[in-house]
Amino acid sequence: MNELRLDARVAEVLPLRRTPAGVPVASCVLAHESKQLEAGLIRDVSIEVQAVALGELAAVLASAVPGGAIRATGFLAAKSQRSRNPVLHLNTIEFLEGN
Repeated sequence: MNELRLDARVAEVLPLRRTPAGVPVASCVLAHESKQLEAGLIRDVSIEVQAVALGELAAVLASAVPGGAIRATGFLAAKSQRSRNPVLHLNTIEFLEGN
C-alpha cells in the first residue's frame, strides 16, 4: 500500500506548466508541523515535501495560496530515474478553512 494523507501548509507553488503531450502539471512544496507520539514520548515533527498534481487537479493546486492550509492525499514516487528522492503525487486536495 502506498497512500499518504497529510495536513500541510503550502510553502511554495510553481507556475502551471504542460507536459510535451499537453497535460497540465503543477508542483509545490508542502510544509508540515505537528506533535507525534513515539515510544510513549511527544515528538515535534517538521518536514517539507515536494508534491505534484497532473490534469484537472493541477489547476486546483496552481490556485493554492502560499501559507494556506490543505489536506492532501496521494502516493509517493521517485522524482525521476536519476533522483530517488520522494515526490508526493496528489490525488485529492482539500483547502482547509481558517487560513
